[in-house]
Amino acid sequence: MTKKTILFVWLLIFFAFTWLGGKEIVEAIVAIVNEDIITISDYKMQHDSLYQMLREQIQGEEFEKQYNRLSKELLNTMITELLLLQEAKKLSVDVSEQIKLTIENIKKENNIETDQELMRIMQQQGIDFEVWKKKMEETFLKQQVLFAEVDRGIVIDDAEIVNYYKQHNDEFTEPPEYRLSAIYLISEGVNDSEIQERKNEIERQLAEGNDFGSLASQSSDGPEKETQGDLGTFKKGELEKSLEQEVEKLKIGEVSSWLKVKGGWYILKLVDKKESRLKTFEEVRKEIEEKLFEEKRRNKYEEFLKKLKERSYIKILIPNPLELIQ
Repeated sequence: MTKKTILFVWLLIFFAFTWLGGKEIVEAIVAIVNEDIITISDYKMQHDSLYQMLREQIQGEEFEKQYNRLSKELLNTMITELLLLQEAKKLSVDVSEQIKLTIENIKKENNIETDQELMRIMQQQGIDFEVWKKKMEETFLKQQVLFAEVDRGIVIDDAEIVNYYKQHNDEFTEPPEYRLSAIYLISEGVNDSEIQERKNEIERQLAEGNDFGSLASQSSDGPEKETQGDLGTFKKGELEKSLEQEVEKLKIGEVSSWLKVKGGWYILKLVDKKESRLKTFEEVRKEIEEKLFEEKRRNKYEEFLKKLKERSYIKILIPNPLELIQ
């Protein structure tokens, strides 16, 4: 950045801050990134988009957790994205054909004839076509920079894949899987003697060879009544511990004793069982390759970004812009 440019930017900063009045901000410069700036309005726009996106996807405690994490990193994320866009400009990256192809595919998939029709439909949905197109362009530019500077240089050889498989067998071992049927009796608010009588009657009918599924349809108080006792399949670790311990003792076709759970009693039948199995190398080869690629990509990306920041001029003027917009 030249001395002339720096002087101009600092003059902008001076005037921006003279407009501050308490927390009613007209405009302010949050950060300088080489010859570009991030303003408080830029930050607020990104913050509001982030907030809206999270609100549409998640709720409750998970929303608060994700929002707190992402909002704290928002300024750093914006700086990173601006650096990538600047790098795309230096590399003369052109994504115009990619944008054109994407728009054509959207039109084709939605039976839209012209760009004007697409704009009209987007406007009806509250989407500004030019803003949307600009965001798409920025996304493609950043992707191209990362491909050129990070992805293209990553190589995964066969020896790495084989070694990972040998050293991480536990990752590719399938746990035992049980298919169960059940009869459930509610005990809350029911006399103990009445419950015992029902349990005895079910045991008697099972001993006489009556079909477990038919008995479940007749006698179960749970949703198993509608499925002839079918509970579905469970992998080891998915069942309540007390139930799983009893299920592990059963052979296929055997029925457990009555098992006390919160609010009632279960009697279980082991319909089928799949033993624990180590997946073959060929089954997991692609999974391992993708995992190794992502690990290398993450490390190389962090190294690239570190070098990019080191050779850039970055000045953060408002470290906590979130405080100014809340």
